[in-house]
Amino acid sequence: MNLQERISTLCTLGEYLKQNPSGWLAAKQNAYIKNPWFIPAFVELSVDNIIHHFLQEKALVSLANEYGIPAQNEQPLTVGITMAGNIPLVGFHDFLTIFMSGHRQVIKPSSKDDVLITYIVDYLKKCDSRIENLVQFSDRLNGCDAFIATGSNNSGRYFEYYFGKYPHIIRRNRTSAAILTGNESPEQLEALSDDILLYFGLGCRNVSKLYVPEKYDFQPLLRALERYNWMKDHDKFRNNYDYQLSLLILNNRFFMSTPATILVESTELFSPISQINYEYYHLPPEDLSERFYEQIQCICGAGNLAFGKAQQPGLTDYADGVDTMAFALGLKK
Repeated sequence: MNLQERISTLCTLGEYLKQNPSGWLAAKQNAYIKNPWFIPAFVELSVDNIIHHFLQEKALVSLANEYGIPAQNEQPLTVGITMAGNIPLVGFHDFLTIFMSGHRQVIKPSSKDDVLITYIVDYLKKCDSRIENLVQFSDRLNGCDAFIATGSNNSGRYFEYYFGKYPHIIRRNRTSAAILTGNESPEQLEALSDDILLYFGLGCRNVSKLYVPEKYDFQPLLRALERYNWMKDHDKFRNNYDYQLSLLILNNRFFMSTPATILVESTELFSPISQINYEYYHLPPEDLSERFYEQIQCICGAGNLAFGKAQQPGLTDYADGVDTMAFALGLKK
């Protein structure tokens, strides 16, 4: 497949997903049945972002022009991709990048998120039989020339051991932070609540740590977070909430809460599900990316990413700041 054919195929996929045919509806329902964290609203949100930010011809052509992707990859290699499963279709960007570059790929999906990506690839193979030779699934990534692997800090050590001698991108635990000034509008705080709680806070782009000025008034933020009170009715989320709340009470820790979120003062960047850490500052921190360069995915507020945009990455918003397309195009025999 040449570049134009690959772009056309991805655009066809976007139109197909937008139409919501019965087979795709069933796949989304099956993904939720298999993984209760993938509630329909969040699956729809993820798919909608993919359709509008990844699968538009203008965006794909712009990406191809920006990187000078050749019309034909004359020396295609095989890239093994180990995908994460924390939010729906979180590995789709890696799939798209390698597909656009013209390399072959072998995907090992997460057991938590294998339904959706498998359905999508099967659909593409029906659109063009040549994709059968470009994209395959396997539980073992043998015989690959390069690797992209996403997982926890523990799995990262495993990936380094097995993939370290090959060209690779290995991603570990990351999270996101927000800097507040105290002058945010109610609309901005509502957008921040999306950054915090979309996908139940399970994504690396979800804000888990707030930096707030001294004597910050938390009441407007707590009111904004109440729009997610419905999460208390989700069994898995509620179990985490109750557990964290019990620990804080037993340890006589000060906290603030809504029926579905807990705010705790802590210097820790990462927070458990349902909990948000906050830390006071005298002067707004300007060196978060440097201080936590291996832990922070993105920063919202104070001249950084606008509130509400954390879970709307574009084609060139690469995970961990590692340019996946440049990596793919740099692979040579």
